[in-house]
Amino acid sequence: MSTSRTVDRAFETALYDTADHALDTAASLLAADPGADAELDRRGEEFVATAWRRGWQPADLVRIVRRELDDVHLRLVARLIRAQAPHDRPRGPRWAAQLDAVPEGSAAPRADRFSHATAVLELYRLLLRLPTLEPLETGGAEENGRRTPREARPESRALARIRALLAKAEATGYPEEAEALSAKAQELMARHSVDEALLSAHAPAPDTPGACRIGIEAPYEQAKAVLLDAVADANHCRAVWNEALGFSTVVGFESDLEAVELLHTSLLVQAEAAMTKAEAVQRAGGRKRTKTFRQSFLAAYAHRAGARLRAAAEAATAEAGGAGDVDLLPVLASREVAVTDRLERMLPETTTTRLRGAGDAAGWTEGTRAADDAEVGRRRPLR
Repeated sequence: MSTSRTVDRAFETALYDTADHALDTAASLLAADPGADAELDRRGEEFVATAWRRGWQPADLVRIVRRELDDVHLRLVARLIRAQAPHDRPRGPRWAAQLDAVPEGSAAPRADRFSHATAVLELYRLLLRLPTLEPLETGGAEENGRRTPREARPESRALARIRALLAKAEATGYPEEAEALSAKAQELMARHSVDEALLSAHAPAPDTPGACRIGIEAPYEQAKAVLLDAVADANHCRAVWNEALGFSTVVGFESDLEAVELLHTSLLVQAEAAMTKAEAVQRAGGRKRTKTFRQSFLAAYAHRAGARLRAAAEAATAEAGGAGDVDLLPVLASREVAVTDRLERMLPETTTTRLRGAGDAAGWTEGTRAADDAEVGRRRPLR
């Protein structure tokens, strides 16, 4: 029997039948034919390429495998992604950054060929059943005649400074210092966004909105998605949560998307650290309702932090507009229209949902207090 035929038979047996006995039968076929290994890997690379055509990106694939399967499957898909990459077309800096972040794909020592074949087939079952996602790419700079800020130049000094400020906010153990650092970061984000908008407005080929996906990890996904929505809104972006697949799609201009990714990650780190401390106090007082406390804490944190972020962004934007000769309102309004249009074309059918499980009064109070500690209100101008 040819190695190709072995793989075909194994796939016919296992990939279209979810029964355990079908998986065992197919794994036995593959384990008995060492010559089929190369063909099995080649088929895996084809599954990865098909996922790209369905709108998935490297970070998405890693996230869904980590969410649905185990570490052995994560190592396998990482190896396939890296093996397929040299045969793929150039897809831009964001894609390249995701490839660089793919975990090392070296295979762990395996007990036997049967176990390895079983893991491979389980992974391929998942890849085969991936739904089609909305494509985030718009055709590339060459095709649409424009270059995004990320493609046109390396990371700006402003973004580098924002990254440094947020790293300090995450590391400090003093709420007041974290508050000041986060406030400075949001002010700088707002000014950077204004600068990018003005540059684009005067460019021969203005930028167009892009999109990215940001993972929303368990537990308490809904509250975390609400926090991301608040961060996106404050930074001229729009976010839509896909609960089933564990991510939010964020639409906006590239510099704003970078700001959203940075700030959301930082606020999550700060929120979870504050929540752990608050929960310890609650437990010391004899309280045991950890799940409802945490859900309410994060929901309140998202609500309060969002209000603070919007206030800081609006104040910084107003200050920037008053200091210049250009009327910012038409420029920012046109960018908002462009973002909304891109979102509606990408995701024409969205629904709203109510936040669940946020009825714990103590959790809400502590979450609000923590968000106040991470306040992003007005500060003296940055120099």
